[in-house]
Amino acid sequence: MIRFTKMHAIGNDFIVIDLREYPVADLPGFSKRFCHRRFGIGADQVILLDSSKTADFRMGIYNADGSEVEMCGNGIRALAKYIWERGMSRKDVLEIETLAGIIRPARAGDMIRVDMGAPILDGRRIPVNLDGRVIDHPLQVEGQWLDMTCVSMGNPHAVFFVDDVASFPVTTVGPTIETHALFPKRTNVEFVQTISRTELRMRVWERGAGETMACGTGACATGVAAMLKGLVESKVTVHLLGGDLIIEWDGQAGSVFMTGPATEVFEGTIND
Repeated sequence: MIRFTKMHAIGNDFIVIDLREYPVADLPGFSKRFCHRRFGIGADQVILLDSSKTADFRMGIYNADGSEVEMCGNGIRALAKYIWERGMSRKDVLEIETLAGIIRPARAGDMIRVDMGAPILDGRRIPVNLDGRVIDHPLQVEGQWLDMTCVSMGNPHAVFFVDDVASFPVTTVGPTIETHALFPKRTNVEFVQTISRTELRMRVWERGAGETMACGTGACATGVAAMLKGLVESKVTVHLLGGDLIIEWDGQAGSVFMTGPATEVFEGTIND
């Protein structure tokens, strides 16, 4: 028997498991089986809580297709809430080890504010098979040319600004870009509409999960891309299908900060 908690952060939903109590032998297989929305619990990702030798806790992340990923901004807010709600830590600022480094979520009233670290802007380190900063690089996809700006928030993102994100064919163009030869580790793909100097509207095609209601690292990458292009101020609200995130960045070498909610939905047990 494995005890799990179903959580979401503005619609990006997760199966959260404490590996210290409930070890899972085949994490890729488990994720594919139980993230399935018809034959499993249903989720975008499995979030795993574990012990860490370098931080307060460690977070593991597996997509619905069984692939392991470096970081999930919405997922780390959900994990922080999971930890605080169960009294596992009294600290107002947690240190959580991820494959993208140590990330620090902090209490912010009813919200959670996360120090996401500095964005990676060098193409080869994102990784994308292009040199230097990748800003407004033309890319031909599905018979049309789109300008691409690439950012890593510990995981790769390709950001595209479009006139009308609501009608944009995300589910057609997204998977084509995700698996494009330019991206050696595939990529997350964001489609963004500029509303004002302080507001953006975004839809996301997540690597290994498809279109989701929200993506925290994607919102961060989108905010950074818009700031690099001079479209918005240093603090911006990103409207996603599942809700809003506030993204802040000073435009220099400092950290990106993401503020948003996390919600527990239900608990249960499963046989694996």
